Amino acid sequence: MTTDHPPYYITTPIYYVNDRPHIGHCYTTLVADVAARGQRLLGRDVFFLTGTDEHAEKVVTTAKDRGLTPMQWATTNAERFKSAFAFMNFSNDDFIRTTEDRHKSRASAYIQRLVDSGDIELGDYEGWWDGSQEEYLTETVAKEHNYKSPVTGKPLEKRVEQNYFFRLDKHEAWLKEQIQSDAIRVLPEARKNEILGRINTGLQRVPVSRRIKPGDPDWGVVMPNDPEHRVYVWIEALCNYLTTVDTPDRRKYWHAPVHLMAKDIVWFHAVIWPAMLHALGEKPPAVVYAHAYWIAEGQKMSKSLGNFIEIDTLRAYADKYSLDSVRWFLTTQGPLGANDADFAHARFVDVYNADLANSVGNSASRVGNMVDKYFEGTLPRTCDGTFGFEGGKALQLALKARDDAGKPVDVPGRTFDFPTLTTDAVANFTKSLDTVDLESAMNEGLRIVRTVDDFITYSAPFTLAKRIGDLEHAEKALATILYSCAEALRIASLLLSPTMPDKMAALWRAWNCTHLNDPNDPNSGFVAPLAELAQWGGPHGFQAGSRVSKGEVLFMRADPKEPAPEAAAV
Repeated sequence: MTTDHPPYYITTPIYYVNDRPHIGHCYTTLVADVAARGQRLLGRDVFFLTGTDEHAEKVVTTAKDRGLTPMQWATTNAERFKSAFAFMNFSNDDFIRTTEDRHKSRASAYIQRLVDSGDIELGDYEGWWDGSQEEYLTETVAKEHNYKSPVTGKPLEKRVEQNYFFRLDKHEAWLKEQIQSDAIRVLPEARKNEILGRINTGLQRVPVSRRIKPGDPDWGVVMPNDPEHRVYVWIEALCNYLTTVDTPDRRKYWHAPVHLMAKDIVWFHAVIWPAMLHALGEKPPAVVYAHAYWIAEGQKMSKSLGNFIEIDTLRAYADKYSLDSVRWFLTTQGPLGANDADFAHARFVDVYNADLANSVGNSASRVGNMVDKYFEGTLPRTCDGTFGFEGGKALQLALKARDDAGKPVDVPGRTFDFPTLTTDAVANFTKSLDTVDLESAMNEGLRIVRTVDDFITYSAPFTLAKRIGDLEHAEKALATILYSCAEALRIASLLLSPTMPDKMAALWRAWNCTHLNDPNDPNSGFVAPLAELAQWGGPHGFQAGSRVSKGEVLFMRADPKEPAPEAAAV
């Protein structure tokens, strides 16, 4: 499959291995997965990276408490992340662990280059240390938060140390210009404004190492050419985005990286990391997207409340409603913008029924069943997909339109132009992917589905089928109606597939669509770019004689009264 698009590189943050994966980790990685699948659908050469950040001090202390070595504890949790991500059907091309030599050796080399260029220098530092996040805070930020961590609320520690420093202040003017001009797009817009506001208060040099004390475990990356200092975890962790692709066969992906993360670490990704890259002579990221948080049933998640939505809860929802329904809910209802989002059971069921059971699933079942019933599973003819319905009494009677009092009401006429609708939907889908606006991208597919439902209501194929034999051209009209419904849903399914790869692949198998290299493997890749796959009646579309079977019911309607599924006991 060829395309004119350049390679696409998208990353998640690498996750601390000090605990089990939860909804936050899965959500960010799902956003990356849907974006990656969408870009692959467009025909782009994609590299999608995730992984684990393992050199934190907390890993050492927790491992000791559990009677384990730091590597044993890190490996245990890294495997948990891999298992969770496999369950969520993430299509990452690599999983980097910062304890791997391929990362440590290159990260050390980058740090040496920064020392050689004068962007990292040795000096004394006095500041407020946030042990829970393993970073120093400025006096202004520390005072603003009453000398407590802005993230965890734990008290800050005043430290005086000899450190190596990164000269962030040298890059202030460049950073400001890059972000203001959107050369580095910080999204959503609220994050951009926050970052620029903080830059305007002035940038300072930031510590990047600490002196190794007697008895400290051998855990982390030592400053090159100075074995008395160890690099802070955050600086070598940031390097993973480059270390993983800094090979002859992967260098092409360092073109315009897209970095995804939660809003608490946007400063590292939108300011410190681009400045490091600038100092290294590397291209900065094209997009830094920092989403908000999930809350649970209206409450902020916290360990004290015990209401974190762990991976086991997501498994329980997937067992009951299907994995793709979980992926759909998280993608379309998640905190991708500036505001937090609520994972509430009632909301999940409402969205599931409205979007999936009553729309995507019901529409596919209706069309498949009608083709099977009226034409023995074969589409007998094609159609240009344009229809017009006059309003007035005839349409009113056909639709049995009534007002709240049961009185007949006038129904307006309507025109359906499916080729234009689907072409516009593909264009909007593509544009939305550029800004990681996945809810809008998925809604383009849903918009086609709901238009098909409206069209079925207006065209009344069930009524038309009863007139075959006594109404001239009834059979021809019915054939063109069902062809147009099936072809529109086929194109809609392509746009929905990044979020629901398994369910859409099941539909394609039932409808004999040749979209995937391997029909039995939803992750096998597409046989052509979306521009070709989505052509109305094109080489990959339905033709006269195409077989469309009823297939399985994609989404069964959920009972809103049923309780939320519970995670299995661990």
